Order: sequence, then structure tokens, then C-alpha cells
Amino acid sequence: MSFTPLADRMRPAHIGQFVGQQSLLGTGGVLRRLIEKKSIHSMILWGPPGTGKTTLARLLALATDRPIEVLSAVEAGVRDIRQLAQRGKGLFPPILFVDEIHRFNKAQQDALLPAVEHGTLTLIGATTENPSFEVNQALLSRCQVYVLESLSSDDLIRVVERALHEDAWLRERSVSLHESQSLLRLSGGDARRLLNLLEVVVQTNGSPGDSLSITDLMVETAAKHMSVRYDRKGDLHYDLISALIKSVRGGDPNAAVYYLARMISGGEDLMFIARRLIILASEDIGHAQPLALMMAVSASEAVHKVGYPESRIILAQLVTYLACCPKSNSSYMAIEDALRCVGDTGDLEVPIALRNAPTRLMKDLGFGKDYVYSHLGEGHFAAQEFLPPPISGTRFFQPGDNPREREMRDRLRSWWAQQYGYDA
Repeated sequence: MSFTPLADRMRPAHIGQFVGQQSLLGTGGVLRRLIEKKSIHSMILWGPPGTGKTTLARLLALATDRPIEVLSAVEAGVRDIRQLAQRGKGLFPPILFVDEIHRFNKAQQDALLPAVEHGTLTLIGATTENPSFEVNQALLSRCQVYVLESLSSDDLIRVVERALHEDAWLRERSVSLHESQSLLRLSGGDARRLLNLLEVVVQTNGSPGDSLSITDLMVETAAKHMSVRYDRKGDLHYDLISALIKSVRGGDPNAAVYYLARMISGGEDLMFIARRLIILASEDIGHAQPLALMMAVSASEAVHKVGYPESRIILAQLVTYLACCPKSNSSYMAIEDALRCVGDTGDLEVPIALRNAPTRLMKDLGFGKDYVYSHLGEGHFAAQEFLPPPISGTRFFQPGDNPREREMRDRLRSWWAQQYGYDA
């Protein structure tokens, strides 16, 4: 057997062998047009593992007849970058491929700027992390970001079929696919993981000269120790918490508890989940069910005290409860509108009637003079002006359409019918 891994042996040798990313490489795709024109610009390739970022960078260099220099962000320093930039000066500057560019610190990324700016180097960076967060804005503004998607089932089948037909080691064993469901599922859209798993299955089943028909059971047995693909600092982390929040907001307890299970299975910090659910309880439920915030805070404390694995039950109770609650974002909208108003109007003076008057001088200046103590009014309410005059009558809080907030609207209508338009 070759000591080179199957995934490396099957790395495409030309752009025609590249599988997937049809939006970029198919007819009319932006990278396809660049290849046809033999032109290339600085770019960031952002996508999950095993989508072909490194391979694509090499193929782009080959297809456009450009030399390529390769740096690993884990190993390279500022000095290495500057040396490459100096060597790159000439009529035909090379492509600099930086794998895991998100691991470059600010100094390393800044060292790339002059070379990219002046065209001394054409940068192709590869990252599994969101470049908006992990790449300096100065560098990001000089690069086009292209998003690579996880491979589809059809793409993965094409990868396997090419390996079965072209790899000598697999042909020697007459390998065929009897079942493919587990192989596709466990690969998670990652071509490298797919080929590594295929290689392990073949290594642990059969002998040279014997035909081997791969089944789901073989794949499951070979992969029984494989961990769930999850990075607590990666994009999947953000994707899953986003899906959890949106599912709860959308009133779907089934989807919510599924995404909760995905995060727990991946080893997510349970207190991170609890904190996000506290925010949701106020932002998306709020006055529609005030107990939601109390429940979320209580559950967070319980998770902290109990710990895993029992805390999974507490979080499951919380997400299903929150998903089934009536929803309102009236508090969120109120503070957002108020912040916009503050940004637009600046530091307006507080009405003199509302100002504190702890000293004799302040009292002599009239601070607090015309304030009416609300509890002296009928029903503990006394109509008066609270907002600065330039924004008098501006309504920030709009009660939602649910039983609790309809009750609040009725009360506001009786207090502020004319001033804030609650009589409408």
C-alpha cells in the first residue's frame, strides 16, 4: 500500500477534476471567468473543512500560469512574509497561498498589506472561520471573499467513484459501494473526511485480490470513535446558536431541542447557551410572558449549580418552554428606537422640572420646581412632560398584540391618549 493518504492521492491535478462549487466554477461562475481570462486577484476562500480550498488555490495558480508560494499561518512569521514580498517583486508576481489565514495575528496580517496593495503578491487566503471577524478590515477590503459550500451528496458520490476508478490501491481490492448512506452522512460534506473514512474501511476489511463491497455497517464500525464535527470557536458554533435562537423565536420546540442537542453533543459551554436564552427571553418574549425572563435566569443558575449531564434536562425544559411562549419584541424595538433618537438628537437637556436639586443653589435655579409627585394624582398618575421639548410626544414603546400587552396598551391609552398617540 502507498504511504500517501488516499485523500492526498486523489487531489485533483487540473480544474476539470475539481468537484463542487458550481456557483464559482460552473459556466458563468466568477472563478471560471478568471481562469478563462488567465487573470487572478487577491481573495479569501472561506468554507468548511474538506471543500477544496487548498486544492482550488493550487489549481488557480496552475490554470493562470502563475508561480505559487505557500505559507502556513501556524508556522510563518512577519519576517517570512516580508522575504516573500521582496522576492515577489517583478513583472510576474507570484500567488501567495496562506492556509488558515485566520490564525495570523494582526502584525502578520499587517505585513501582507503593502505587498497586496502594490500587487507584489496576489494573496489567496483559506479559512474555515468568518473572515469578517478573523481578518483585519484593512486586508479584507483588498480581497474578494468567496464562500465555498459543503459538498452535496452527488458531489461526494463523484469523489468516491473517481477514487474507485482511478486509485490503483482501491482497484487492486476491487472495491465497490453496496451502500453509501453512512459514508455520506459521516463525511458531513467534507471530501477529505470522506476519503479518509473510505480508506479506513478498506484497510480494515478484506485483503488484496479479494473483492470488497462496502456496506453501511462496515462504515459505522470503522467510524464508531469519530467525534461530532464541532468547533466551539468556529462558524458551526455561531450557526447552531443562531438556529437555536431562531427556532425558539419561531415557536418550534422540536427544532429548538434538536439544535440544543447538537450543541450539547459537540461539547458546547452550557452556560453560553443559558446566557443566550436569557437574552432571548427578554428580546423575543418580553412583556408577552414576563415569567420567561425569570425562568431563563433561574435555569441559568440551576445549570451552573448542577452541571452536566443533568443540566441538559434543565436546558431542554427551558428551550421548549420559551419556544411555546407568546412572543413580543416591543422592549427590544423601544430601546433600538430610543438609541437611534439619541444618536440623531445628541445630548438634549433634561427638563428642569425633572432635575435633581440636592443643593440650595440648584433649588434657587428652579431645579425640580414644577415636578408633580405622581403618587399624589388620581390612580397614582399625574400628567406632565417627561421628555426634552425637542422630542416631546415621541413614542418609542409600542405594546405588542398579545393579552398582557393589550392590557398595557389600555392603561397607556388612559394615561397618554393624546400625547403619545395611544388612543389610535
